[in-house]
Amino acid sequence: MKTEIKTNLKSKSSETKNEKVRVRFAPSPTGFLHIGSARTALFNYLFAKKYQGKFILRIEDTDIERSKEIFELDIIKNLKWLGLVWDEGPIVAFPKEETEKLSIFNSQFSKEKEYIGEYGPYRQSERKNIYRKYLEKLLEENKAYYCFCSEEELKAKKQEQISRGVPPHYNGKCAKIPLEEARKRLERKEPAVIRFKVPKGKVSFIDLIRGKMEFNTELFGDIIIAKNLNSPLYNFAAVVDDFEMKITHIIRGEDHLSNTPKQILLQQALGFPRPLYAHLPLILGSDKSKLSKRHGAVSISEYKKMGYLPETIINFLAFLGWNPGTEREIYSLSSLIKDFSIERIQKSGAVFNIKKLDYLNGFYIREKSLDKLAELCLPYLIKNGFIKPIIESEHSNNIKIFKVAETKEKIDFNALKKIIFLYQERLKKLSEITELTDFFFKDKLDYPKELLFWKTRSKEETKSSLDNLLKILSKVKNENWNKEKLKETLMPEAEKIGDRGCLLWPFRAALSGKKASAGPFEIAEILGKEKTLKRIKEAKELLKN
Repeated sequence: MKTEIKTNLKSKSSETKNEKVRVRFAPSPTGFLHIGSARTALFNYLFAKKYQGKFILRIEDTDIERSKEIFELDIIKNLKWLGLVWDEGPIVAFPKEETEKLSIFNSQFSKEKEYIGEYGPYRQSERKNIYRKYLEKLLEENKAYYCFCSEEELKAKKQEQISRGVPPHYNGKCAKIPLEEARKRLERKEPAVIRFKVPKGKVSFIDLIRGKMEFNTELFGDIIIAKNLNSPLYNFAAVVDDFEMKITHIIRGEDHLSNTPKQILLQQALGFPRPLYAHLPLILGSDKSKLSKRHGAVSISEYKKMGYLPETIINFLAFLGWNPGTEREIYSLSSLIKDFSIERIQKSGAVFNIKKLDYLNGFYIREKSLDKLAELCLPYLIKNGFIKPIIESEHSNNIKIFKVAETKEKIDFNALKKIIFLYQERLKKLSEITELTDFFFKDKLDYPKELLFWKTRSKEETKSSLDNLLKILSKVKNENWNKEKLKETLMPEAEKIGDRGCLLWPFRAALSGKKASAGPFEIAEILGKEKTLKRIKEAKELLKN
């Protein structure tokens, strides 16, 4: 007889229970931190901080073959980079040199500890004894059993069910094998898994985002919860950990929705209280399909390398499925905590809009102080081989000095700041600084001579403009070589011609070798008189050839 399986139904508007809020972000270290996983972490973090609760990081590494230390390291580093610092969880998942950089942890916790919090360990691979206790409990109470069916047998049964139009599920063949007989068969090394006896009926629960959800348990049959007593699978381990760590709310992606009824049944079988659930909408690509690599970058590390700022990522992720109910678009992490509400999370998928991401990043770049922006751009200039740091002992007045790789000239941090300042308004990503400013670090530019021509101006007219530039600029004294004086000197001459572009276009093109760049007066000031005149002469030579 089918029964309604009782569940702890709560009002959708009831976001919190009476007890202290405790949420968890529980990634599997089987890949780099995905943009979708980062959003899950953010929403958990915001919810915890909104209600003065605890945000827990738990590493779900029961998949021994696919779990890698490099992925755990990536998860921890990028959560820290985003500012999503956990209250409980692992802290020593770094090589020694990386651990030294974790000042945010070192100031609060002992380096000797593997984790912080009362309910550790926070890696599932270190919790096997805990899982074993609960597996044995289910087996002893006849709520779970050993299944000895072979893969071939299960595959044949699945195909037979599909041919009859029945959803594939395990038929419970081994459910009646007594535990003692099963143990004897295990002693004989017969391969087996542990299955949970799923009660027949329906499971209902209230999702804080989607409302009442109902599942028919007959559609999935008795589920495998462990390979053996020492190897629990995801659904079982997660249920035990959520109980042991006193998790009150589970906020995760809707791809976990099918796991929820199975976990509720396990909670019921083990006598555990049920947390409240909220399943976040999927993140979709521009074509409304699930976000994947074919839509572009998907890991936080990739976005970081491209030059997106952490505050950009946070602001952007918050609006993937949530909105404040106002026209406001710019949110800091602290303001998100204040305004965040699960009730304002949408049910439908959230479309990833790269233009919106670029817009936000440009905004935050413009908000940076010039000193900070220059520091952020330096790694890109160094990585692309434009400049090389000079040994500290060669520095003077604590100003960082660099060597321009191509010309071997020295350039200090203040000069670099001037270059970067020219493009602060144009930058969408930090990585763009290399393409925009490369001409400052080159000895000789390479561009087509046609670039020097203004509109329909001829070769001879362009050469005449370059001659005029050389004649005028040669008379400017070194001590007066700044953008204001240069503008004051050249603009009257440009106005005489009647079309300023006739003089200023070849001037700018000769200095930058680009169709679009900063203004010629700003560029000339940074290049200096000698290099400015040199590039104008090179432009004349290019016309000859």
